[in-house]
Amino acid sequence: MQLNQVTNASSSASSGTQLQNTPVLGEDDFLKLLITQLQNQDPMNPLDSTQLASQLAQFSSVQELAALNQNVQSSMNANYILTQSINNTMAATLIGKTVKASTSNLNFDGKTDLTLGFNLSSAASSVSIKIYDSNGNLVKTINAGGQAAGDDSVKWDGTGDDGTTLQPGKYTFTVSAVDSTGKSIQTSQYFTGTVQGVKFSSNGAFLIVNGNEISFSDVEEVLGNQ
Repeated sequence: MQLNQVTNASSSASSGTQLQNTPVLGEDDFLKLLITQLQNQDPMNPLDSTQLASQLAQFSSVQELAALNQNVQSSMNANYILTQSINNTMAATLIGKTVKASTSNLNFDGKTDLTLGFNLSSAASSVSIKIYDSNGNLVKTINAGGQAAGDDSVKWDGTGDDGTTLQPGKYTFTVSAVDSTGKSIQTSQYFTGTVQGVKFSSNGAFLIVNGNEISFSDVEEVLGNQ
């Protein structure tokens, strides 16, 4: 009687041999099946030695695979911890340096001008930068005119469309551009600033850049010291 034929027999076994309520059979379940099979085998037609040896070999394979899986998982955890440690050390060395990070988030302190960077896939005849407050309200539109392909930037002095200085807080910006035929050009935003500190968390290292928390993984370039 093979292991895949003992389902009915195992259901009538004692509570001590019930299978674990898991979607995948583990080595304990495999062993319980084997024991249940031996307990419920036909005395007139018992499991022969060849079948028993085969099933014991299967059980041994299950144990080896479980051990291998545990070793692989331990190795992955160790590599993750090592990677996090290296990233944290590297992040700390960026304090005082200017970085370029792929983000559209801004943190305005109420007085310091911010550099809003963007990349154009091709030359543009018209570029428009729109700035929104934390509630999603449009507070400023900057018409940057024509710009060359590649990286470009504009300064934002923290004022709204009415010319008054906005309140300190979190803002976001978008960039849209068209070529001479009016066709839209692919754009991407980035932020440039000086790293003032580093924050460590379970999600990794974050650089404090002009009050913004920038993920270390979002840093595209290190431009130099302040």
